[in-house]
Amino acid sequence: QVHVVESGGGLAQPGGSLRLSCVASTASFNSYTMAWYRQGPGKQRQRVAEITSLSTTTYTDSVKGRFTISRDNAKNTVYLQMNNLKPEDTAVYYCSAQGNIFTYWGQGTQVIVSS
Repeated sequence: QVHVVESGGGLAQPGGSLRLSCVASTASFNSYTMAWYRQGPGKQRQRVAEITSLSTTTYTDSVKGRFTISRDNAKNTVYLQMNNLKPEDTAVYYCSAQGNIFTYWGQGTQVIVSS
């Protein structure tokens, strides 16, 4: 069992920035593909960004150029730096740790973008 905990959500103004963090409790963190998903009000959960064990990154089109995913294997942590935030980025953001067999999820952290 891998315990995944997100932090860093909150309220930001349009054009502002937030950095989300996610810690996964596993000794083999460096072998996991880590990803951030979000679920806005009345919307389905969508994958926002992903980083593989080799640090290859992918992003959904709506966040390209604004969001950056990164990982620190020494700290078992993955980050999501969110810049130039827009109201449509408002959502609960979830972190996932994707192993060979199971995917583990955190409880989510709320991000609200509003003036």
